Amino acid sequence: MPYELVIFDNDGVLVDSERIAHRVLAEYLTELGYPMTLEESLQHFLGTAARNVHTVIADRHGGRLPDDFTARWQERVYAAFRQSLTATPGAADLLTDLRRSGVPYCLASSSDRAWIDLALDLTGLRSHFRPETVFSAEDVGGVGKPAPDLFLRAAASLGVAPRNCLVVEDSPNGVLAARAAGMDVLGYTALTPSERLRTAGATHLIAHLSEVTGHQGVAIEEDPSPVH
Repeated sequence: MPYELVIFDNDGVLVDSERIAHRVLAEYLTELGYPMTLEESLQHFLGTAARNVHTVIADRHGGRLPDDFTARWQERVYAAFRQSLTATPGAADLLTDLRRSGVPYCLASSSDRAWIDLALDLTGLRSHFRPETVFSAEDVGGVGKPAPDLFLRAAASLGVAPRNCLVVEDSPNGVLAARAAGMDVLGYTALTPSERLRTAGATHLIAHLSEVTGHQGVAIEEDPSPVH
């Protein structure tokens, strides 16, 4: 049967924010004495809440970040967003097609609501979402992915059983969260190698957002190459 709800991650799926945010993160960590490249930041932190950076730095380097690290990093990211953030290619068209077809959809992101709001406003995607279809980790007490809480909250709020939801995610943690919630999940390979998403449990893999509409209840066993 067709899915009753499509749940989108935001960063890296609907908005092309990951490279911007992780470039800023790598630069800031390097300034603080923890050398980091963009590629390393994407590998270690893609799909995790900002607060997890503290844990990784402590575990890997035995270091402690400033108490205001997250706030200062976000300030830098917001400034970079205002200069160059765009919607992911195909995002606006996909959301328009889903709406015209009567397919319900929502957004569920581990980012703070202020981050999500800024991204939607800057990319012009705000008009595609009603307030009640945007969910952040703040809606579940700050519990981010890979915990399933956020996806379960989104489904419950919109009155859809988890088994009837299709999630679109670009990170292993997002895929893990969707599978833990009992949902099918499309692994979007724009930034993450196919194998990492498959290992996390992605039901199928896609290389472009236009492929989402081909999975409305239809199983397609394709393995696209990552798009960079």
